[in-house]
Amino acid sequence: MTSDTGAAVRVERGLVYGPGGKQLDAYRPAQGSRPAPTVLLWHGIGPDERDILAPLAHTAAAHGLLVLVPDWRSDAADGGRAQLLESLAFVRGEAGGLGGDGESFVLAGWSAGAGAALGVALRPEDTGGRRPAAVVGVAGRYDLLARTTGSAPLADLAAGRDPGVPVHLVHGTRDTVLPPEHSRDLAQALRTAGRAVTLQESDTDHAGVIMTAYDPAADRCVPTADERAVAAGRLVAGVLAVACGAARPGHSL
Repeated sequence: MTSDTGAAVRVERGLVYGPGGKQLDAYRPAQGSRPAPTVLLWHGIGPDERDILAPLAHTAAAHGLLVLVPDWRSDAADGGRAQLLESLAFVRGEAGGLGGDGESFVLAGWSAGAGAALGVALRPEDTGGRRPAAVVGVAGRYDLLARTTGSAPLADLAAGRDPGVPVHLVHGTRDTVLPPEHSRDLAQALRTAGRAVTLQESDTDHAGVIMTAYDPAADRCVPTADERAVAAGRLVAGVLAVACGAARPGHSL
């Protein structure tokens, strides 16, 4: 495990979070009250890519949040389900020891992680029996089977299931990997069912919404200083803070 401290955020890297030995990184305010509002943030389908969420996690932690970002492998035999659920159990049991709130936390995900996060709220009986305080879905798709539940969130909604918590969505209008219609369709389905939902769109693409750019040579997302991506990441970080009830003065949806 390694750690480093910036002006506003402390980072602990390589914390083992479950019996499978997978690791996560913890981003938290260098100073501030305890317990900090907690976010569990899942990456997308690329195996063990917690590092690509570092810019977003760092930005969100500067709002006073504890942000936990685990690795997980979509290419595991179960599609990553066991690792995702292990990270859930870790937050519930260990966030307090890291200065956060394990009793009430926000569950967030980007890309494939977004559907997995919403699945937990829709089917808590399949994922440990407790819902998060809110769900934040970033550039997700919701008509596919969630990695956590094996059921598509849109199908669960159509069958009358209730997420039971507010759902906040963010999507880039330039996203060609998972076009913004996916989040728009989910927002409409939630509104039709009378559920609490917000949707914000940013002028960026699938990678940009998490403050990164896709590097074809490396076949992965890398940090970027592109203005649209930076603005989009700040928007997502603000949404996470709002979902946690920790928005800074002047921030609004």
